[in-house]
Amino acid sequence: MNVEFAEHNGVLVAFVLADQIDASSAGSFRENILGKIENGHKRIVLDLTKVDFIDSSGLGAIISALKHLGEDGELAICGVNEPVMSLFRLTRMNRIFNIFNTQEEALAALGVQK
Repeated sequence: MNVEFAEHNGVLVAFVLADQIDASSAGSFRENILGKIENGHKRIVLDLTKVDFIDSSGLGAIISALKHLGEDGELAICGVNEPVMSLFRLTRMNRIFNIFNTQEEALAALGVQK
């Protein structure tokens, strides 16, 4: 899965370039994100602006990232469109994830002024 990474004052921004995170791409997405976590990134903004669809495998990959960050890590999600937000609401993941409208809001929540 194609994910573009950028760092802003110690916060890693992962911008998903694909329009779907599903069973066919969730594994590589998980590997990309977990690799960054294993390399020491503990504060991550996941930008889903281009993502139109996430299935249970994709949701599982995002949950896996959150679990690997542990208590000392932070994950903020931004750019969530209505179909994806509906999935988060249906699964009640909107109560688990910190979801923001924009990347700037997510970065600010993690203490970064862009």
